[in-house]
Amino acid sequence: MATVTFEGAQRWYPGADKPAVPGIDLHIEDGEFMVLVGPSGCGKSTTLRMLAGLEEVNAGKIFIGDREITDTPPKDRDIAMVFQNYALYPHMSVADNMGFALKMAKVPTEERRKRVEEAARILGLTDYLDRKPKALSGGQRQRVAMGRAIVRSPQVFCMDEPLSNLDAKMRVQTRTDIAKLQADLGVTTVYVTHDQVEAMTMGDRVAVMKEGILQQVDSPLRLYDKPVNLFVAGFIGSPQMNLIEATAAEGRARIGEYLVPVDPTAAKTMQGRITVGVRPEAWRVVSAAEGGLPVQVTVVEELGADAFVYGTSGVEGTPHNIIVRVSGRDKVHKGDTIHVTTDPENVHVFDTDTGERLSD
Repeated sequence: MATVTFEGAQRWYPGADKPAVPGIDLHIEDGEFMVLVGPSGCGKSTTLRMLAGLEEVNAGKIFIGDREITDTPPKDRDIAMVFQNYALYPHMSVADNMGFALKMAKVPTEERRKRVEEAARILGLTDYLDRKPKALSGGQRQRVAMGRAIVRSPQVFCMDEPLSNLDAKMRVQTRTDIAKLQADLGVTTVYVTHDQVEAMTMGDRVAVMKEGILQQVDSPLRLYDKPVNLFVAGFIGSPQMNLIEATAAEGRARIGEYLVPVDPTAAKTMQGRITVGVRPEAWRVVSAAEGGLPVQVTVVEELGADAFVYGTSGVEGTPHNIIVRVSGRDKVHKGDTIHVTTDPENVHVFDTDTGERLSD
């Protein structure tokens, strides 16, 4: 097992006018499950491929433990890669697919068989070892790809959007399987996804990237509760945070004629144009007499225990859509007007121009 360290690692594709990854600094602990997340084109897969040796590092260094592997050939890095498209050999059985890398490494037949059988037991593939990939479901094929990585007993797992080819139900089940498997094996894992729900539910820590630059590296809960800037605030959370433009007014945020109380830290530092953020579940529905922000309901998503109310507000500065989470038993219907408020500790305040967080 080993740590992984990026020191100013840069990737600049030939002919590009700027680097895909300008220079990433990231330390991943031994046995940690680190998720790289961000929108398409943010540099997360490039970062993973630099670690795996599939992309050249134009500047900076990469270490596994104390060993610099910046220019080491991929086969000598002691890394196992799990790809999005499984990359299984269609003419080989499951057992042969899982043991192929060991065969190439000239591992003795009996040792190879033992490793494959143990990986199959861990992954629930024992009954499928003689089948060809075409006889398996998508989830089973992904587990074979995982098994091929496990049998090598690598220092690091690299996973590049391994669940994106699965249907929604299978994706939920398989992400649980991968998280449990990684915890059981204790292998340092770097996992790339564009799905922030996947990132939040699987990672020990999550690294949010934008245009090749790390925005925030933190635990999933801290990313959710204390986003460092507007980008992270809008990206993490499903549905996303309500971000409302406002102006600073005597220690409060003015939205049209409404004054929203904010935490003392933000109240002392904010000035001019600000953006306040409120999570859908942080709104509280109040009566019209109590005031609050009026929201004209356009859609209600019934989810059973909860419901998400999507609406618009006629108040200047509010976004096109405001999202409110309510109890599934609350009687809210399309066309209604509800009034919502929140508490100061639930209001995130950001500088609109720089995007930086002002709240505690």
